[in-house]
Amino acid sequence: MINNLKVDFKNRSEQKELMDDMDCDGPLVDRSLAELDFINHWLGGNWVSLEGLKKLIDKNKNPFSIIDLGCGSGSLLAKMARKYPNQMNVGIGIDANSYIVKYARSTQSGFKQLSFKSVNVLVAPEKDFSCDILHASLFLHHFSHDELVMLFEKFKRQDIRGMVINDLHRHWLAYYSIKYLTQYFSKSTMVQNDGPLSVMRGFRRNEWIQIFKDAGIENYQIYWRWAFRWEIIIKF
Repeated sequence: MINNLKVDFKNRSEQKELMDDMDCDGPLVDRSLAELDFINHWLGGNWVSLEGLKKLIDKNKNPFSIIDLGCGSGSLLAKMARKYPNQMNVGIGIDANSYIVKYARSTQSGFKQLSFKSVNVLVAPEKDFSCDILHASLFLHHFSHDELVMLFEKFKRQDIRGMVINDLHRHWLAYYSIKYLTQYFSKSTMVQNDGPLSVMRGFRRNEWIQIFKDAGIENYQIYWRWAFRWEIIIKF
């Protein structure tokens, strides 16, 4: 847990979240994934990803493939499949945790165009990211500056149309809001711990700009969205 007397909003936290344990499993993970889906739905977080995707898909309604990095339950990938049933012909969700991948396969089994596999993005071969569009929601804050630069350099070498990023703005109001919301309404100790911590691992605008500069990414747009989200569109 974060020491409330030493909350530093100036710098990104390097503390690992409970969800960063690639071997975590069982009822606690099940409940946490369900609660995260509820939170992202009602706080509008999913809308940020859907708006970003709309900016990248072909207006002529040509089909596209998408890879969802850190897919979790797969619910957001399923929302995309429902929104674009005739365009999104391939959707692949990847997550480093094999238990979470099994959970996603089970809960999203009704979507024939979706598949899920266990992949550690830091060590995965570049071919594992071959698609039209990459998507990352609440995923990239799990990595350090140097790891993010390496990942973007890896993505850049692929024939990818673009990428949608949906992640957290590190801000005191976001931190205390999610801290007290989860404290009183969440029944998951993982969500209670990781919710506020994820905000502390989030980004300021200048940090994104520096990451892209170091990775040689030039064609991007950064938008601030409620509630304390960054919507970022990259064209490779």
